[in-house]
Formats: sequence, structure tokens, C-alpha cells
Amino acid sequence: MRKQGRDLRLRSAHRQGSMIVGKLAGRGRTTIPREARAALRLDAGDRIVFTIMGDWVVLTKAGAGHGDDRFATFNEWASENDCRAYRGL
Repeated sequence: MRKQGRDLRLRSAHRQGSMIVGKLAGRGRTTIPREARAALRLDAGDRIVFTIMGDWVVLTKAGAGHGDDRFATFNEWASENDCRAYRGL
């Protein structure tokens, strides 16, 4: 019963946008806090995605297909006009 209550608190904290502070170790390494791993349902060996948005970085669990596209961050020709121009190719 106690575990269910703890899980409920984690889900509730996740929805409310709680913030957890960590520490950066040598060579740029850090540990993802237990609460964050639980919120994302991360297990050892899972792939994670770092999305950079200005001065924020959003960490998410990689879904199927993430990391397969070498040009996923290449967005030089990704405007709406470019998409219309190349749609028929």
C-alpha cells in the first residue's frame, strides 16, 4: 500500500511541474534522480532524448525511431515554404 501512495505522489508532482536539483560530475556526467526516472518510466539501458529549447533542456524517454535519423536535428530546409516546395518529390 505504501508503494502505491508513493507512486501517486510522483505522478502528482510530475503533473505540477516539480523541479529537482542535481549535480554535474566530472566529464559532464550526472545521475537522473529516482523521481525523474519514475516519472519517465526509465530503466537501465533506455535511450533518452535531450531537446534544447533556448536555455532550457527537456529530457524525455526515446520512443521507437528516435536516434535512427542522422539528420533529425538538421532543419536548415524545414520551413513551411520548404515543406510545400519539396512535398511532391
